[in-house]
Amino acid sequence: MLDEYPEILTIGEVAEILRVSRLTLKRWEKKGKIQSIRINSRGDRRYTKQQVLALLGKGDDSATSNKEESVFEYPDW
Repeated sequence: MLDEYPEILTIGEVAEILRVSRLTLKRWEKKGKIQSIRINSRGDRRYTKQQVLALLGKGDDSATSNKEESVFEYPDW
């Protein structure tokens, strides 16, 4: 599924993969459920493929901020 994507993903790509809005990703970042890499003077967000896989419950769990559960298991999202 993620094979066609690069190792570093834009917020739009991650939103498409996870089927959530960009605003949801920003909220998850604020709550510590995902971390972004900020680039350039505008502060554009980039995410690693490993983090996306961890959110989907298919990757290395250390990519998320020490959470043992997938964000999709949270009732408040």
